[in-house]
Amino acid sequence: MKVITTVKEMKQIASDLKKQGKIIGFVPTMGFLHEGHLSLVNKSVSESDITVMSIFVNPLQFGPGEDFERYPRDMKRDQLLAEEAGVDLLFTPEVTELYPVEPSVTVKAVSRTEVLCGASRPGHFDGVVTVLSILFHLVQPDKSYFGQKDAQQAAVVDGLVKSLHFPVEIIPVHTVREEDGLAKSSRNVYLSDEERQEAPVIYQSLKSGADIYISHGIEPAIEHVEKQISAINGEIDYVDILSYPELKVPTHEDRRFIIAAAVKFKQARLIDNVIFSIKEEI
Repeated sequence: MKVITTVKEMKQIASDLKKQGKIIGFVPTMGFLHEGHLSLVNKSVSESDITVMSIFVNPLQFGPGEDFERYPRDMKRDQLLAEEAGVDLLFTPEVTELYPVEPSVTVKAVSRTEVLCGASRPGHFDGVVTVLSILFHLVQPDKSYFGQKDAQQAAVVDGLVKSLHFPVEIIPVHTVREEDGLAKSSRNVYLSDEERQEAPVIYQSLKSGADIYISHGIEPAIEHVEKQISAINGEIDYVDILSYPELKVPTHEDRRFIIAAAVKFKQARLIDNVIFSIKEEI
């Protein structure tokens, strides 16, 4: 595995690979890797000639008072995990390398952002689509892989690629979970022992909430999820059901949906979701 730290070298290597006709798979991350990230790598390795991973904690997607400074980082460990998983090129630029000066141009996400996490994190997805626009330009991937745990991000990135005609295929990958159902997350390390025991209720309530939505509608489904989560020590940020990937209020014409929740614990804010479909009646 080769580690790349500069924009100049990343651009040159990507250009050379494209000239050779290599299929480039790309896994953008903020590091502190876990099984969820590695499942994206596995998917890329199986479908691509070259797998590129980036590790970059992007300051543009953190708002005031959020955890940019204390976001977990362990580059040495991440490099070992990435290499073992089959990453060919690991791009690890410093902030000053990607943003050498105050940006005169950024990218703004204008839809799929005003709900779920976007409702309480103004500007967050603008930071996401700005850094991804830069990374897609540098890496020149044919395919890029995103976990469905952050389904809103995957939907926003899908919109970015389609709106700006990036020549990259966005491939969603199923959420990787602990044995008790808790979604793998870099922020799980912030949970106390008691919170860690209670956190799987989030996923359990979302699964049953999806079933209730299909049979009884949106209000009973949301009430069920809120009741289940309220029984634990976390504070509900939101529970919602929307069409997917449009992230709009569901209509009778919609057939694919997301039921999602965010829960604040003392030191961590966890998100999870279930994406489900209603089959057409024959």
